[in-house]
Amino acid sequence: MSYPEVRPRRLRRTAALRRLIEETRVAPADLVLPMFVKEGLTEPRPIASLPGVVQHTRESLRKAAAEAVEAGVGGLMLFGVPAKRDEVGSGGVDPAGILNAAIRDVIAEVGDSTVVMSDLCLDEFTSHGHCGVLAADGSVANDATLVAYGEMAIAQATAGVHVVGPSGMMDGQVGVVRRALDAAGFSDVSILAYAAKYASAFYGPFRDAVESALVGDRRTYQQDPPNLREALREVALDVAEGADIVMVKPALPYLDVLAAVRSAVDVPVAAYQVSGEYAMVEAAAANGWLDRRRVVLETLTAIRRAGAQVILTYWAVDAARLLR
Repeated sequence: MSYPEVRPRRLRRTAALRRLIEETRVAPADLVLPMFVKEGLTEPRPIASLPGVVQHTRESLRKAAAEAVEAGVGGLMLFGVPAKRDEVGSGGVDPAGILNAAIRDVIAEVGDSTVVMSDLCLDEFTSHGHCGVLAADGSVANDATLVAYGEMAIAQATAGVHVVGPSGMMDGQVGVVRRALDAAGFSDVSILAYAAKYASAFYGPFRDAVESALVGDRRTYQQDPPNLREALREVALDVAEGADIVMVKPALPYLDVLAAVRSAVDVPVAAYQVSGEYAMVEAAAANGWLDRRRVVLETLTAIRRAGAQVILTYWAVDAARLLR
């Protein structure tokens, strides 16, 4: 018996056919918008290395948060840029600090209409730019840093945040944050664990956005780019310690890691499309080398296809409007 010739192209013939059989779809609710708020600003300040992204004032942050909700994004991730820093990052723990004030502002503006998240790390608040408290020899002291993370978690939860994002890659950070939140009566606050965060060269524009004071690098605590199995160990530890969501960062250079993490765990998986990924596309599009709209949607689809249920991206609002 002979069979008819197989022609897969039949199902690509029209846009309607292609749409009907799409295997991977990105929805606005999958997207989380990272947002920066700087203490003392009187008007939003553009970030040169992140075209279209700004450091917000507290007032402009509220307005931008409302606009993001109107666009349909699934969440907002807040980062604070303080006017002053010190050796121990005390501004991150201070209830009146810029990040905790911004959480209260955004919650007052949007309430539960989206998911309000906050970065839980000391790097924006320390004078040395590292993600933790330094030991006498200049290394990051893991356990002393965990004490500060627990205090930060309580401060952010008190401000009203829905999800905290411990991002410092300290050993045991998720367990310490979970216990601190539970002991303080915040058992409903979720943890988005930066579980596989690599020591990547793609973070440069972000460090401009938070005016990082970092001297040296973070290779002793962020993961080494060649290692995948190590990432799976980190993820398993974070899940065991109580992570509600685990994240891979960056996204596009680590799609293999993202796919492996998705296969290994049964909690939601997130990915962060970081500043360098965004800046490269924006620069190429500005030069006419790429079709910006198509590349934005293609990269988000790739991240979703690799296994991310949640995508942090600076294109969240633009993409949400394109996807409607």
